[in-house]
Amino acid sequence: MPSQKLVGGHQFSQWRRYLWPVHSYELKKLIPMLLIFFFISFDYNILRTLKDSLLITAKASGAEVIPFVKVWAMFPGAILMTLLFTWLSNRLSRDKVFYIIISIFLAYFAIFAFVLYPIRDAIHPNQLADYLSTVLPPGFKGFIAMFRYWTFTLFYVMSELWSSTVLSVLFWGFANQVTKIGEAKRFYGLFGVGANFSGIFAGQASVFCCTYTSHGGSLPIGEDAWHQSLILMVTLVLVAGVFALFLFRWLETRVLSDKLYYDPEHVKSEGEVKGKLSIKQSLSCLLNSKYLFLIALVVISYNLVINLTEVLWKHQVKELYPNPNDYTVYMNHIVSIIGLVATISSLFISGNAIRKCGWTFTALLTPIILLVTSIGFFSFFFLEQFSPQMVFSFLGLSPLAIVAFFGSAQNILSRGAKYSVFDATKEMAFVPLKPEKKLIGKAAIDGICSRLGKSGGSFIHQSFLLFFATLSVSAPYVAFVLLGVIAIWALAVRSLGKQFNDLTKSEAATPSQETLVPLRPVFGQVVT
Repeated sequence: MPSQKLVGGHQFSQWRRYLWPVHSYELKKLIPMLLIFFFISFDYNILRTLKDSLLITAKASGAEVIPFVKVWAMFPGAILMTLLFTWLSNRLSRDKVFYIIISIFLAYFAIFAFVLYPIRDAIHPNQLADYLSTVLPPGFKGFIAMFRYWTFTLFYVMSELWSSTVLSVLFWGFANQVTKIGEAKRFYGLFGVGANFSGIFAGQASVFCCTYTSHGGSLPIGEDAWHQSLILMVTLVLVAGVFALFLFRWLETRVLSDKLYYDPEHVKSEGEVKGKLSIKQSLSCLLNSKYLFLIALVVISYNLVINLTEVLWKHQVKELYPNPNDYTVYMNHIVSIIGLVATISSLFISGNAIRKCGWTFTALLTPIILLVTSIGFFSFFFLEQFSPQMVFSFLGLSPLAIVAFFGSAQNILSRGAKYSVFDATKEMAFVPLKPEKKLIGKAAIDGICSRLGKSGGSFIHQSFLLFFATLSVSAPYVAFVLLGVIAIWALAVRSLGKQFNDLTKSEAATPSQETLVPLRPVFGQVVT
């Protein structure tokens, strides 16, 4: 085992400080974690566009279905998945919980693509849905679509839960348990780079699947081009998921068994939680801890704001590209661009921001970006509604294309900020906590609070739809709510930043394995 002083006895070169601040002996731990995160994020990026394409572009459906799904299906699904996770965590080891949860998701996606989708016409209640559309007000269009396409709704729920359960709770919970604070400040930025690269690959892989089947390519199974595209994309999800499972197994058995990489005496996050986890215990912990409550408020605010803007944007994109293959191609090009923007941000912006300006400044970047881009999107949205000819004559494009373009730009910048600075600063906030608070708080925040934010945004949209009937008429009220939430979000970040700095100062003052390294690593950088 190399001594820590010897390992940290050399300085990184200038470029290595910015791009790869990792010691050679750390690669055995970092590389498999980076690849696991890549494959899990790869699946997330494929599923996030596929679920929308299935449900939004279905006949008699639209973006109006999203608020109803997130209130009446997503939020109950998140609670059930959290209950399952806590039940398994109380009875099984960390690695077995990881294997079981991911296997459940992969099995469902396979069943949907190869069993449920081919028989959808026989199991969807189309006649009853047609009757409901004649007796219910127009504002219930989204609710009827959710009910009519219940298999698509279930696929949407499972795809969303992949993000909150597998990506946030399983992987990040595992990473927080086995990573020291000093490692986290360097590794987490690189995890972000891996996730962002996965977005580029996932987006282009999905584009290839759709263009291949719609331009003459064929498979021995699948009734049409869209069904074959669906099969190809789900197959990619299954293959990537299996790779993630094998890598996790290798990491657990070959790497973390070595105290150089995972020693409970030096890793503050290690430890068994006393007693059994429960939803009541998790929520009580959030309410009794100001620190965890602020993290929860930040997570709820982000998910609420992004949901408020995305529903309107996806409504415009669906109007522009009603065909599911075309819609999927467009949205996956956006995913690839988001991955590119977030990668550049992770490499050159987030690390510098942490090193020079601190955690609070970096955490404030996301709400500021969302504020500025949302103002731009809503401005063109309203201009299209009230003076479409002005937009057309000024830019030479159709009003619908202009609004979709600016909505795409808003989504690219806000998602890029989320994947580079928001996720990393949020996960860093968990690292200084004691084991009990870390596990309980993370399960509640990522399992329930993230869903609460999305469901909250969807509830707002749903309420306005039932009152105003259309997304366009309700948009000004949505914009007003969005500005208020961003203000609350910024205040929560400032308060959380003060507490985080106090906790990390006390941690830095304690001699540890990591602080013996002469150059103190700070989130992708090295401070001399």
